[in-house]
Amino acid sequence: MKESGYFRGVMIAVGLASAALFASLLFFGTSDVAPADVWRVLTGDGDEITRLIVVDLRLPMACAAMLSGMALAVAGLLLQTTFNNPLAGPSILGVSTGASLGVAVMLLTLGGGAAVGIGRYAGALAGALAGSAVILLALLAFSRFVRGTAMLLIVGILLGYLASAAISILNFYATEEGVHSFVIWGLGSFSGITKGELTFFGPVILGCVALSMLMVKPLNALLLGPDYAASMGVNLRAVRNWLMTLAGVLTAVVTAFCGPIGFLGLVIPHVARLTLNTSNHLRLLPATVMWGAFAGLLCCAISVFAGNGGILPVNAITPLLSVPIIIYVIVNRHKLSYFR
Repeated sequence: MKESGYFRGVMIAVGLASAALFASLLFFGTSDVAPADVWRVLTGDGDEITRLIVVDLRLPMACAAMLSGMALAVAGLLLQTTFNNPLAGPSILGVSTGASLGVAVMLLTLGGGAAVGIGRYAGALAGALAGSAVILLALLAFSRFVRGTAMLLIVGILLGYLASAAISILNFYATEEGVHSFVIWGLGSFSGITKGELTFFGPVILGCVALSMLMVKPLNALLLGPDYAASMGVNLRAVRNWLMTLAGVLTAVVTAFCGPIGFLGLVIPHVARLTLNTSNHLRLLPATVMWGAFAGLLCCAISVFAGNGGILPVNAITPLLSVPIIIYVIVNRHKLSYFR
């Protein structure tokens, strides 16, 4: 009962902190809008300009930050459990690099203006999704022949290197406009998403997170080793492929819409473990979702409020918050029971 009370307390505290950050992103931003005017818009009144700022700009950005944090955190947890590796993260599969390659093809071969000429970043988004899908399908194909999660992890790293090499070649031959567009996209941002894009972005992420919740039992079985999981009736190949697919789709969608956001998928599962001191996914997975939402909103808030009238790139903030935690995990790995 004491542990249940502590778990509820952590979830409530993180939830309230996330709600406060979400509200701050609605009421304050780069545009000079009085909080009273924001409140009038939220209650169904207010002028058209304020409504445009709050509903069409700030609200989608806050939702994108929250959903992206959730997605990357869950993807990181799934990969760390699948590979039994505390340093596994969404980018380790090469999916985010594959998405970057897809965007590079659109922006660097067609030129920045041509790639985004139809719709808002439609070309870049299509390229990112296509590149992510290619890497994911390649990994699933290799999983039929590669035995062991460690070797499959190495395959993902090698595929990422191949995609990075292709990006370097494209950058060399690209126009100045194309390179500029690609570099801006690669910095990462939650502010580029629109209300219309949220109708796809949100349901896909929430659906994959919900499906991840159904994998709690096989995830817990994997913690005790593949032999134990197999003795419990877990189909290791099917479970591994399913977990990789969920992690890959979550990573691909976030990368496509917001750029290759680094570190959140790696560090947030550790934050959840450290606060709960458990590896039981029945509690760890919901806590990871909550901490991921908080982390995404926190990074977004810092990027907005510290931007001095602009918006800082998200990838300039995530390392500052994440690297100290990663170093702590590496240094104290022998003390952490969930990695023994």
